[in-house]
Amino acid sequence: MSGFKSDFLSGKNILITGGGTGLGREMAITFSKLGGRVSILSRKREVLEQTSRDIRKMGYEVEYEQCDVRYPDQIAKAVENIETRTGPINSLVNNAAGNFISRTEDLSNKAFDTVIAIVLQGTVYFSMEMGKKWIKNNSGGVILNIVTTYSWTGSAYVVPSAVSKAGVLALTRSLAVEWGPRGIRSVAIAPGPFKTKGAWNNLVPTGEIQEKMVSRNPMRRLGTTEEISELSAFLISDNASYINGEVVTIDGGEWLEGAGEFNALSAMPDEFWEGLKSMRSKR
Repeated sequence: MSGFKSDFLSGKNILITGGGTGLGREMAITFSKLGGRVSILSRKREVLEQTSRDIRKMGYEVEYEQCDVRYPDQIAKAVENIETRTGPINSLVNNAAGNFISRTEDLSNKAFDTVIAIVLQGTVYFSMEMGKKWIKNNSGGVILNIVTTYSWTGSAYVVPSAVSKAGVLALTRSLAVEWGPRGIRSVAIAPGPFKTKGAWNNLVPTGEIQEKMVSRNPMRRLGTTEEISELSAFLISDNASYINGEVVTIDGGEWLEGAGEFNALSAMPDEFWEGLKSMRSKR
């Protein structure tokens, strides 16, 4: 059950990229339940149609447009079409992404280019499209970007994503300062492991990988889509109006687990610790 009132996002006209599946779909449902006016975008019309049907069956309005965020002309057209039907958009969620596990030496230039074009360039293009409109109209708005915990550390085997997400994080903080005086907030969420169909198929194709993720997480579980959707709702809401340029990590403490030099000792048995105590007592 949501901890927010049903009108929590009343007055918010929200556009979600990558809104037909996974986290984007869950955010669209949550925002609709909380009184937001939601529109979703995706490259695939079939997922847009299915998600829209599902949301409408729940009794909420939703709009959609097929759009590839790699192409600024498609972005401009999609925004124009949606605003014609819904009125001015005042909240943008840059959620569209692409990622997969690979040794970097096995990647082609095209594979690298595709991820960067969707994740980094698509986020830049959409932020520019909406930011220019908000500045011209003196209306203000909020941009919520989805990054990762390796945006600031980097990560092996997902190098195109790491490079792109680091750029998105830099964009978030840069625009927060530049556009903050224009009434435009820019914030981000850094999710840890959340089991969504698309991402899981590409990044966690085996049960062994999932078990490893869970075992190294201090909370010993995966996150739920409800948890991240409600965090997203808060960050785009007026309740978060003084949060600007911040990235909120929601990963159960996973990245901190790997950051401490001696954190791996949590796997040691009681006998190990008793032995250490005995050694100290003899000194």
